Amino acid sequence: MATSRAEIGVIGGSGFYSLLEDAEAVRVDTPYGEPSSEVTIGSLAGRRVAFLPRHGADHRFPPHRVPYRANLWALRSLGVRQVVTGSAVGSLQPELGPGALVLPDQILDRTWGRPYTYSDGEHGVAHLSFSDPYCPLGRAAAQRAAQAAGLPLTGSATLVVINGPRFSTRAESLDYRRSGGTIIGMTAMPEAALARELALCFTSLCLVTDHDAGVEAGSGVTHAEVLATFAANLPNMRKLLVATLAELPAEQGDCGCAQVSGDPTLPYELP
Repeated sequence: MATSRAEIGVIGGSGFYSLLEDAEAVRVDTPYGEPSSEVTIGSLAGRRVAFLPRHGADHRFPPHRVPYRANLWALRSLGVRQVVTGSAVGSLQPELGPGALVLPDQILDRTWGRPYTYSDGEHGVAHLSFSDPYCPLGRAAAQRAAQAAGLPLTGSATLVVINGPRFSTRAESLDYRRSGGTIIGMTAMPEAALARELALCFTSLCLVTDHDAGVEAGSGVTHAEVLATFAANLPNMRKLLVATLAELPAEQGDCGCAQVSGDPTLPYELP
C-alpha cells in the first residue's frame, strides 16, 4: 500500500501532468488489477491531488477497455474522497460548438460489456441511488470557478455515453438528440457509477471538440480533428480545472455522494 495521500483525485489526459508541483509517481495495487497507470501525487491550487491518466500514460486503453474499477479503487485507497474528471466530448446541439465548456448534470448510458460494479453478487448486491450522478457541491464549485475565471460554462447538460471506439452513425446521433442528449462521450460510464459505489463525490468538466455526425452536414468527425480541437482549447480546460479544485469543499459535505459509507449491508469493503 502506498504511503502518499491525496484529498482530491483528477482523472484526465496527459495534458494535465505538468500542473502538479512536487509530483511523485505512486504504484497502487487493487483487487481489480492495475489502474491505467501509476498515480501521480502532487500539489495544485493549494490542494493535495492524485492525478490518473484515464487511458494510460501512453494512451493504450481504448474507452471500452479502460480499467475503471481499478482506477477509482486506487484513488480512494490513496485517501481521495472527491474526484474531478476532464473529458473531450461531441456536441448533439447545433448551438454548442467546438471549444465550449460543459458541466453535465445527467447521464444517458448507452454502453455495454464493461465491468460495471463492485457488487459482484458473490457476497450480496447493493442497489444504490443514482438519480443524480454528479456531486451537487462539486458542480457548484465548478460554476463558481468558471464565473471567477471569466470562462463561459454550460451548467446543465445530459451526457450520452456510447461504447466506442467508433463514433456514432448519423441515425444514432439524431436518436441520442431526440432522447434529450446534449453532449456525447465514451468514458463517463461506468466511471460515475463506480465513484458512487465507493462513496466518492464525482464532477466532470467537459470540452466540446466537434459536432456529432447527425448534427451538421459534412463527412463527420475524425479522431485527428478531435485531438487538434482539444489541444487548441486545453488552456481554458486547465484554467477551469485549477479554479474548480480551489473551490471544492475542504471535506465531503451533505451532498448524498457518501451515502454508502458505513453501510453494513454493503457487499464489499471500502478501501
